[in-house]
Amino acid sequence: MSGDLPLNINIKEPRWDQGTFMGRAQHFFMVTDPRNVLLSSEVLEDARVTVENYRLGIVKPGLTEDELWRAKYIYDSAFHPDTGEKMLLVGRMSAQVPMNMTITGCMLTFYRTTPAVVFWQWVNQSFNAIVNYTNRSGDAAITMNQLGAAYVSATTGAVVTALGLKSLAKHLPPIMGRFVPFAAVAAANCINIPFMRQRELKCGIPVTDAEGKRLGESSKAAQQAIVQVVVSRIGMAVPAMGKLFLVFATPLCCALFPQKSSMKVSSLEPELQENIRQSNPNITTVYFNKGL
Repeated sequence: MSGDLPLNINIKEPRWDQGTFMGRAQHFFMVTDPRNVLLSSEVLEDARVTVENYRLGIVKPGLTEDELWRAKYIYDSAFHPDTGEKMLLVGRMSAQVPMNMTITGCMLTFYRTTPAVVFWQWVNQSFNAIVNYTNRSGDAAITMNQLGAAYVSATTGAVVTALGLKSLAKHLPPIMGRFVPFAAVAAANCINIPFMRQRELKCGIPVTDAEGKRLGESSKAAQQAIVQVVVSRIGMAVPAMGKLFLVFATPLCCALFPQKSSMKVSSLEPELQENIRQSNPNITTVYFNKGL
């Protein structure tokens, strides 16, 4: 049953222009709002039903446009954009601020002893493993062996880097010791994210046309997506390690690149290029979810 709200509102896309940094920032401020963590299962389910029904042309009586957009952003904050499954609570981007605030504070406070460095890097990488799995791109499954390999690799890389820098920092001014956690986090992100998303690198991620029609899977797109996510994640750690602007770091760094990223057809794998040119000769650009 249709209500008074028109059915031509495009809630498949964000409310703000994703071609500009400010538009992306406004979008991610909504998606990463820490208050979304406190929403009940009933509120999340109501948002899911509202969004999915609207996509089917079913409008709840009395629903306003602002309420529709609010439901869309609640939905985006809790459900995976490719699979539609409800994401793990601590893995959602809305949990980044409270979780990072706690973990970062501990890493900055307890960095003087080796056991403390090892423990808090382990805690941080355990959290990162959950976040990276939760916000992966595509709908392909990842095995427990792949999860375990990513987790062990990232944790080992972070701990080794942190201990190596800690040893080096003994010969430098004390203030340099404060950079040990950041360097360890940066190194771990360069290891953790590619490992956690290695299946995407092997099998590719879905690429679509501008209307969302699936055209195939591309490993080249996965490479671009993972590089962008690594850069964003390292950026999130910079202000956090200085205990400044923590609330703003997550949305602003997520906004460095559009979530719906794009790539020229000419940059894809030759076989996929050929398939697209044969079936859709007018398409020059493909789109994909880069993950977060």
